[in-house]
Amino acid sequence: MNTDDLIQGLVADEEIRLLRPGIALMLAIVGGAVVAAIIFFAGIGFRHDLAEAAHHIRFLFKFLVTSSLAVPALALVLPLARPEASPHGWALLIAPFLLVIACAAELFVIPSADWGTRLIGTNARFCLAMIPLLSVGPLACLMLVMRWGAPASPGLAGMVAGLAAAGMGATFYAAHCTDDSPLFVATWYSLASGLVVLAGFFLGRRVLRW
Repeated sequence: MNTDDLIQGLVADEEIRLLRPGIALMLAIVGGAVVAAIIFFAGIGFRHDLAEAAHHIRFLFKFLVTSSLAVPALALVLPLARPEASPHGWALLIAPFLLVIACAAELFVIPSADWGTRLIGTNARFCLAMIPLLSVGPLACLMLVMRWGAPASPGLAGMVAGLAAAGMGATFYAAHCTDDSPLFVATWYSLASGLVVLAGFFLGRRVLRW
């Protein structure tokens, strides 16, 4: 084998090694989404006024926030599964930034007497229960993918997997939730997501150690 053949072989081997984790991650995302969808449609389903709500910016904003949480976190799953990687997580600040801006705008345009009502909403407890439940499938699938790697920080890796799973679960729940105020989303979606992140942390420390 000459030098050119050796180089081409090494490049092909590297591409294969990179491709397989990528495929595994895609399968984990699809598998987690399927599990979440089954729970969603079997348990709660879409809100009754979905067609009308889709015309309102507050309703659509919820999906912008949840996807802004899920996508950057999913992008960190494979890098954090490698022991030598040092990924940059600045994109995880997008969702909190959007919520801060939206909450400030909400407080500016609605009377102060309505702030508490908007924040508490009508389904706070249900939100705290359903987002973690809808996140179970995605979290399990992402943990399975990360077990194939060797995370340098299992707890951190588990937390990011929890963020990604919470973002996916919250996206499904947002299609059912009738509380569209950014104040509600910032409070209860964040608390529910925090529970998933905490679960990911402890689960990561237990199952991602090597």
